[in-house]
Amino acid sequence: MKKKELTDFEKHVIIDKGTEAPFTGEYCDLKGSGIYLCKQCGTPLYRSVNKFNSGCGWPSFDDEIEGTVRRTPDPDGRRTEITCANCGGHLGHVFDGEGFTPKNTRHCVNSVSLTFVPDENYDPDAAVVKHDPETAYFAGGCFWGVEHLMQQQEGVLSVESGYMGGTVENPTYEQVCAKNTGHAEVVKVTYDPDRVSYLTIAKLFFEIHDPTQAGGQGPDLGEQYRSEVFYTSLQQKATAERLIKMLRLKGYDVVTKVTPATTFWPAEEYHQDYYDRKGTQPYCHTYTKRFD
Repeated sequence: MKKKELTDFEKHVIIDKGTEAPFTGEYCDLKGSGIYLCKQCGTPLYRSVNKFNSGCGWPSFDDEIEGTVRRTPDPDGRRTEITCANCGGHLGHVFDGEGFTPKNTRHCVNSVSLTFVPDENYDPDAAVVKHDPETAYFAGGCFWGVEHLMQQQEGVLSVESGYMGGTVENPTYEQVCAKNTGHAEVVKVTYDPDRVSYLTIAKLFFEIHDPTQAGGQGPDLGEQYRSEVFYTSLQQKATAERLIKMLRLKGYDVVTKVTPATTFWPAEEYHQDYYDRKGTQPYCHTYTKRFD
């Protein structure tokens, strides 16, 4: 990844997570039509159509270009930091529920973290920054069905069945079924973040299994069939918790756990691509739309 050489003040904000003084940034009142790039790596982050005047003293946007901005709760839990998903450069903070625009979201961004490119000067081919594949882990009942339906999602590169969350190293299927390892049947989803976001994949997870069923999924009963999201970053954790909150507001009694990912132990070869090899469909996993 090629990074721009930063000035001392740019380092203070982008690297050390400082803040420029309000109403001092060059883009605070800018109304031109174009794209806002990450100052450090050049990734396109925001479109001018999503910029609005919040009166806060920093550039405000009600949406980002999908997959380019990472959310991480501050250590004190009071605010949520936003960073460039490609290079990790500090942008500012995001706030929800303020009612400034119909999207009800405000990305409060330091001007010094951005570079503005007018539409007439913007070359999307030159600006594209390819991201490395990312990984997500989900437990939602028998891994055969979760694997099969996750494989249908555009942008998913591979799905592997395995075990996670227990205490036994390199467990066998028989050991996990004996219900004394603590492991859940888990799928490892490797995806291209330039084609699909973690949010989209997590939504799909909650729509292809029943997140309200405790201790199993459909006719498959036992803790190895529990509903659980194993996160690899604070952003994944925040996304999963936000989706659970949304479902609960819709009246779903969600029992899904959100837990840090541990070692993923691949399942035996005969479990991989099970329904593709059998030419049949899952017996306890179907798609049910739960999000608008």
